[in-house]
Amino acid sequence: MKSGVKRVVLAYSGGLDTSVIIKWLRENYGCEVIAFSADIGQGAEVKTLKARAIKSGAKAIFIKDLKEEFVRDFVFPMLRAGAVYEGQYLLGTSIARPIIAKAQMDVARETGADAVCHGSTGKGNDQVRFELAYYSINPHIKVIAPWREWEMKSRTDLINYAKKHGIPVTATKARPYSIDSNLFHISFEGGLLEDVWKEPPSDMYVMTKSPEDAPDRPTYITVGFEKGDPVSVNGKRLSPAKLLSLLNSTGGRNGIGRADCVESRFVGMKSRGVYETPGGTILHAARRAVESITMDRELMHLRDGLMPRYAECVYYGFWFSPERTALQKLIDESVSAVTGTARLKLYKGNVIIAGRKAEDSLYHPHYATFEEDTVYDQKDAEGFLKINALRLKIQAMTERNRHGRLAGRQGGRK
Repeated sequence: MKSGVKRVVLAYSGGLDTSVIIKWLRENYGCEVIAFSADIGQGAEVKTLKARAIKSGAKAIFIKDLKEEFVRDFVFPMLRAGAVYEGQYLLGTSIARPIIAKAQMDVARETGADAVCHGSTGKGNDQVRFELAYYSINPHIKVIAPWREWEMKSRTDLINYAKKHGIPVTATKARPYSIDSNLFHISFEGGLLEDVWKEPPSDMYVMTKSPEDAPDRPTYITVGFEKGDPVSVNGKRLSPAKLLSLLNSTGGRNGIGRADCVESRFVGMKSRGVYETPGGTILHAARRAVESITMDRELMHLRDGLMPRYAECVYYGFWFSPERTALQKLIDESVSAVTGTARLKLYKGNVIIAGRKAEDSLYHPHYATFEEDTVYDQKDAEGFLKINALRLKIQAMTERNRHGRLAGRQGGRK
């Protein structure tokens, strides 16, 4: 029996790992287990969490509705950065961890717990995301990570343990997927998905229709933005969580938002994740459309150049780091003029830009036209080109002179 812990707050999802952990903590630490669940839009499963946690051995369970805070203070700031990890992953699991950890630490403080616990494996990214967040809030908190301590080596071992101890879980040996869902996305890992040559089974998806089965007629929508954040759909203003929920259902019906990624984990290995992010996929495209007419070129390029670094901060678990905070301030300033509306055509897995408008648009047809105009003197381009070509001309002359000298030396040797 391990000692030194009287009460621990467990980040409880109700899945296989955390259900087993409740029993394991009581057996190995002899401590009181408080389960904590963040309702960030994972759906109907939240309703059954209380009974399942208590039946698994938890002393009590705290469930907090964090959907609006999650979208407003975590998802939207990330979207303003245009953050995508390795060109594909929209960071749906990554962005959920800091808000869960923050709320879990609040419960630990409220209940006088002396430790916190998570169900992340020693191979994955989530252990980093949770623990960096814990320590940024309380540098002295004790963290228990069962996957780094217990004898069990696989999800099959956990299923057998749960069966032995009568722990109610939904995972089976036939479908041992690791599933994580929230209002921004749903992810699948493990099981047959570990064979990167195999296509994911068609019955696995939850949020999206197959593009082949999506409607044969396109769906047109508009998304309105203010200072980089989406605020309305089809002219109707909605709260952050309700807006994202609506776009999830609309995009899902049209087969939008599936991604099959092999990504580079922070711990060094590569892993495969299959994701559904319909609303997020729409918002990335819509925001880009409005940015194209409202955002200064150099400011946009600067922001886009910082995007991979920002995405790494989110993916690696450094949400509460000073570098992410500093990047966020610059990004938020850069998108302060991004106010306007995007018109989108959703069709069989595709998000197609059908139009964009903004009151303070930087796009002026009378400057951009290929027809005759009175505002742009094309002769001005000559000096512009000569100045920009000067360094290239000097480089070419230098190269020509160098090759001439080398040819002369080789001729002299003959």
